Amino acid sequence: MLAFAPLHTAVGFAGTALAQLSTLLEPIAGGAATAAAIVLFTVAVRLLISPLTVAQIRGERRRAALAPQVREVQQRYADDPARLQGELFALYRSAGANPVAGCLPMLLQAPFLLVMYRLFSTAEGGTGLLDERLAGVPLGHHLGDGVAGAAGPLFALLLAALVLLAWLSSRRMRRAAAAPGPQSAAGPAALLGRLLPLLPYTTVLVALVLPMAAVLYLVTTTAWTALEQGVLRRPQASPAEAGTDRR
Repeated sequence: MLAFAPLHTAVGFAGTALAQLSTLLEPIAGGAATAAAIVLFTVAVRLLISPLTVAQIRGERRRAALAPQVREVQQRYADDPARLQGELFALYRSAGANPVAGCLPMLLQAPFLLVMYRLFSTAEGGTGLLDERLAGVPLGHHLGDGVAGAAGPLFALLLAALVLLAWLSSRRMRRAAAAPGPQSAAGPAALLGRLLPLLPYTTVLVALVLPMAAVLYLVTTTAWTALEQGVLRRPQASPAEAGTDRR
């Protein structure tokens, strides 16, 4: 239990902050104050970690720009693995594109996401969050508890939003996989390219077993991800095109 003490403390702190935010929103949102607080708190957390996502995407673009040089180095030193690794390391270092750095933002986001999950799926926060209601439905209500009253329409709306967001994310992945490249994917890479677009739909499956508070969080963070990816990964004009536009 001691190993989880820091996590418990973080969840308690987040729960207290959420309860205070709910109190502030109550004059405006009324009975939906806690649900509104979940949405705003999730957005605040995503804003806090957004610089990590920006750094990750910048790193991906740097590595993509180096792809022709990487292939050239791989072909030149294909028979000398030790020399190949050294040359690749030197190439990435000179361009400021550490191939390992792309994993760092995702690793740093994991503690935030774990805290949010525990806060919205358990009573660990100690603030009675799951006892609060939205349209008369407790935020701790699971889909398996029944769909009587407003529970059915609320869960249907949230699940429909997740399906739509999953479809948008999957479509973006399929387009990226179908983009022409110097080499066509084959073998395991081709299989991975077919499986990745299915991953966004796992959020819908996860939502089926989570309480409504956690589903609200899941919808909000997924919508934020879709918006973030749409903005940060939009096509960029090449220097030549930019010069033509200025003229």
